[in-house]
Amino acid sequence: MNFVVVPPSILYQDFGEMLSDVNGRPVVPAELFDPMKEKAENLIRIDDTESAIFEALLHFIYTDRLPDSCSDGRNLAIMHLLVAADRYGVERLRLLCESKLSKAIDVEIVATTLSLAEQHNCSQLRRACIGFMASLNMFGPNMETDGFDHLIASCLLVMKEILDNVSCIWSGKQCR
Repeated sequence: MNFVVVPPSILYQDFGEMLSDVNGRPVVPAELFDPMKEKAENLIRIDDTESAIFEALLHFIYTDRLPDSCSDGRNLAIMHLLVAADRYGVERLRLLCESKLSKAIDVEIVATTLSLAEQHNCSQLRRACIGFMASLNMFGPNMETDGFDHLIASCLLVMKEILDNVSCIWSGKQCR
């Protein structure tokens, strides 16, 4: 099983990268730096992320550790945290979430996890999911899930890749 490679912590560089991108623009949403925005209330509204997930994101930013609520890769919170990490450009956190999810892949969640990997360009997690789905003893059980039906309906290129891998594995050829 391929696992996600997570780089070592370089927190000071992570803070610097979160502050600006290569063009010197803030990566943090513009509303954080807009003096007119929410001036009367003196607060910033974040409507696209649940408060518990945003709190977990901040926990990671300040401690370089996942909160206890996100320690299990089968926990739905880790999927939401991956989305938030991707949205806010916290790359090491995104990779940690990928790693947790890749170690928890099973028949029940592999299709959902693969869809998430596709949406957020998680190539290592994607590869792990496809490898799991195409494996000799898992392909049949995966075909019986609702998630597999969803992949057939919505992700034809992914399905083609899974079937190519199944064909390669079953024929005994060297797979890519």
